[in-house]
Amino acid sequence: MSELYIGLMSGTSLDGVDAVLVDFSTVRPVVLGHATGPFPSDLKAELWSLNTAGDNEVHRAALAANGLVRVYAEQVRQVLASCHTIPSDVRAIGAHGQTIRHRPQEFDGTGYTIQLNNAPLLAELCAIDVVADFRTRDVAAGGQGAPLVPPFHRAVFGRAEAVTAVLNLGGISNVTILDPNVSTLIGFDCGPANVLLDGWCQTHTAQPFDRGGAWAAQGRVNATLLNQMLAEPYFSRLPPKSTGRDLFNVPWLLAQLVGHDGILAVDVQATLTELTAMSCAHSLRMAAPRCSVLSVCGGGAANHHLMDRLQAALPGCAVQSSEAVGLPPQQVEAAAFAWLARQTILGKTGSVGSVTGAKGARILGAVYPA
Repeated sequence: MSELYIGLMSGTSLDGVDAVLVDFSTVRPVVLGHATGPFPSDLKAELWSLNTAGDNEVHRAALAANGLVRVYAEQVRQVLASCHTIPSDVRAIGAHGQTIRHRPQEFDGTGYTIQLNNAPLLAELCAIDVVADFRTRDVAAGGQGAPLVPPFHRAVFGRAEAVTAVLNLGGISNVTILDPNVSTLIGFDCGPANVLLDGWCQTHTAQPFDRGGAWAAQGRVNATLLNQMLAEPYFSRLPPKSTGRDLFNVPWLLAQLVGHDGILAVDVQATLTELTAMSCAHSLRMAAPRCSVLSVCGGGAANHHLMDRLQAALPGCAVQSSEAVGLPPQQVEAAAFAWLARQTILGKTGSVGSVTGAKGARILGAVYPA
C-alpha cells in the first residue's frame, strides 16, 4: 500500500489553499512537495458571505463547494507535477473543506459543524481516493470537533526531554501542549488571529493582510480597548473549547469599538495584534507554565510584529517558526490532514477525547473511492 498522501487545507482566514504531498514511509513524515494558490475573488467573497445567514443558502453553498473543490483539484495537480508523481501513486487525499459554521454542543446539546466540500467531485477530478468530513464524528460523540491537529503535532514536534508547544496562527489560533511527562494530550483554540487582523487591514488599507505586521507596528495599543476585548467570556473558559467566525467576526469587532470614537484604524490593528498575542500567551501559561519552546505555524508565523509581541509576552519561552524543526509554517496544517487521512485509511483513531471533549477517540472521516 502506498505511503504517499496529499493533505489539503483552506482555513478560516480564507487566504487560499495549501496542498502537500507527504511520504509516511519513514518514522518521521516527509513533505515532498507543496503547492499553494489563492481563491478567485468571487469565490472568496461567497465563502465569506456564507459564514452568516442569507438568502438561498443551500443553493449558494452547493455551488461554492463545487468551486472550492476545483481550486483543490488544481493544487493537487500542481503538487503532483512538482514531485513528478502520478495519481495512482497516491493512497488518498485528506480534504478538510471550508468551515462556514461551527456550533458544537449548542442548541440541542449536540450542535453541528459544517465544512463545505464535494468529496465525490474531488475524487472524480483527481482520480485519487478522498477522505473528508473529519469533524462531524467527533461532534456526534459529544466533542468540539476541533482542534483535530494536536495528535499530528505530537507525532511530529514532540520532544522527550522538554515541555514544548505548537501554536497555529490561522484565522483562529490553537495551541497544542507537548509534555513528555503527561500522557494526556492537551490542545484547544485560543481565540482570534488572522480572521480579525486580515479583515480590518483589508477594510482600511485595501491590502488582503498586514504583511509582516508592518502596519500594526506603526500603531499604538489602546489599553482600554484591549482589556475590554480580553473580557470576552470565551477567553476565560476552560478547555476543551473551540471557536471560529461564528463568534469572532466583524460584528463582534464593531461592537467592541462602540464608545471608542476617534480611535485610529492603525491603533485598532495594533490592539488586535496585541489581543492575539495576549490571548495565546495566556493560554500557554495556563496550560503549560514550564513550556520552553513554542513553535509557531500558520500564516501568522510570517507576521514579524506578532511574533515579537508573542515573545515579549512569554519571557523564558523561545518563540520560533515551525521551520526551525523542519516543517515550514504554511505546510503544517495541510500535512496534518494528510496524516488524518492516513489514520482513516488504516482504520485508526484520529481524534483525542482529552482535546475535543468527546466520549473517546474516534475514527474520523468518510472515504470516497476514486
